[in-house]
Amino acid sequence: MPAQTPASDRLAPSPDPSPVRLITIDLDDTVWPCAPVIQAAEEALLAWLGAQAPRLTERFDAAALREHRRALISERPDIAHDVTQVRLLSLRALLAELDYDIALADAAMDLFRRQRNRVEPYADVPPVLARLRERHRLVAVTNGNADVHETPLRDAFHRALTAAEAGAAKPDPALFQLAMDWAGVGPAETLHVGDDPVRDVEAARRLGIKAVWVNRANQPWPEDLAPPQLAVDDLHGLARWLDTLPPLAGEATPDHAL
Repeated sequence: MPAQTPASDRLAPSPDPSPVRLITIDLDDTVWPCAPVIQAAEEALLAWLGAQAPRLTERFDAAALREHRRALISERPDIAHDVTQVRLLSLRALLAELDYDIALADAAMDLFRRQRNRVEPYADVPPVLARLRERHRLVAVTNGNADVHETPLRDAFHRALTAAEAGAAKPDPALFQLAMDWAGVGPAETLHVGDDPVRDVEAARRLGIKAVWVNRANQPWPEDLAPPQLAVDDLHGLARWLDTLPPLAGEATPDHAL
């Protein structure tokens, strides 16, 4: 009996089979789990601050630091898209308030960034991205502050872009537009892949970009949004669909698609 197609691939309607030259791919919870990485990074940061600025950690635990950052964003919406800047300015303000050297904030953020990049990609991600890279331009686009070049996926993408670079976070179109400008393509030749129905799928569709929803946790689709063009359990589902498309003009069919 032939192998069955996974339910998420089978039930979702197929996207329009236009040539795909550029694939933009979200990072957090699309190619690696985010929550455990952030938790570990914040725990390491608190431990470091406890040694370097104990009066701060006596007054602020992780939840209180988070609330301080939210208050800062309310006061400074112009930096809301730059999560690194928000964390840095928040720490500087608290250190200054407690009569510590604000230079400690820079050292603290160096530590946090190192911990933030200790991600573990989902098992399907490295082999699929390696295959996709043969036929498409791959650009990582993220609202977060992970540095792909410092992760196990350092060689998986042709380019990595952040909301901080674009000047706005998804669902704003700036990140998608920056990626398309770099690749020299338009929406009809672009595909976006991400886990968030609003920030990824709906945001891309508003620009005329085809979008694939990566639903690893079997979550229900929001009732107030039109169904996704394609939903997959993991990136293997994405690769299966892409393998059904004809090669781009002037391109040989890759061996793995034969």
